[in-house]
Amino acid sequence: MRYPSQLKVVKLLLSNGMCIKNGRVYSGEVEIADTAIARVVDVDRRIVRTAIETIEKDDELSKIFSLILPTTMLKDVASVMNWGCIEIVPSNANEPGILASVASIIAETGISIRQSMVDDPDLTESPKLYVITDEPVPSKIIPTLMECKGVKSLTIH
Repeated sequence: MRYPSQLKVVKLLLSNGMCIKNGRVYSGEVEIADTAIARVVDVDRRIVRTAIETIEKDDELSKIFSLILPTTMLKDVASVMNWGCIEIVPSNANEPGILASVASIIAETGISIRQSMVDDPDLTESPKLYVITDEPVPSKIIPTLMECKGVKSLTIH
């Protein structure tokens, strides 16, 4: 999109898993008002409306945005549930194999992965990989995880 204000709207929709159907924005089955979106990205509600109309006029964009679903992120509840959470900052978020290497090391400890989520490098300024495990991760595997190709730093929550 060539309009920065509309691009802000599009990034919000994508990063929050909001879809567009029949000129309306939804998070799952919950309709989200244009004014609420406008408030979050600090634009006039008419910009939101124009962005929606622009998306719906384009067959490819319309198809993409009609299929998006919101996803639950468990990282903030991991400690409350007595799960583990590893937050990884990649040296290059586009490098293949980071998740596979980390998952392999975790599997070797006999711990199951409940969820893994990766920030999209095109939507997030500092993308991260989050791995939520069925139990807290033992600190003894931190050095091994740090040796994984593409891992710049990590935090165990």
